[in-house]
Amino acid sequence: MRILTFKNSLTASFLLCLTTTITTAQQSNTTLKQDSKFEQLLTEKRKINSLKDVNERYKIQVYTGNSEGAKKALYDCKQEYKELDGTMVFFTPNYKVWIGNFRTRLEAVRCSMEIKKKYPNMLIIKPQT
Repeated sequence: MRILTFKNSLTASFLLCLTTTITTAQQSNTTLKQDSKFEQLLTEKRKINSLKDVNERYKIQVYTGNSEGAKKALYDCKQEYKELDGTMVFFTPNYKVWIGNFRTRLEAVRCSMEIKKKYPNMLIIKPQT
């Protein structure tokens, strides 16, 4: 009978020590070190996004169709035309792949001459927001 009580008290004290250790481990402070240029970059990005000019740019649509084809086309475009931004957009019922971000239609036409060799059905578009 005494052995049983001793085992119970030993188990209880072990659990008490374990609980104390776990609760003290939760009281640490975390410091985050962040590069000062990150805030500047974030501020600039917010300025650019707020400008209406960004939404009035031309893009080249290289694909329209199903999801798998759009993913493949986007991957291929990013591999071949690394200097151009690429994005996949969904307009019911099709996925579309747009590349580039051109200020004028002339810039888009110049770039499209090279792209048209691989994507003959490509279009120059000006997305509406």
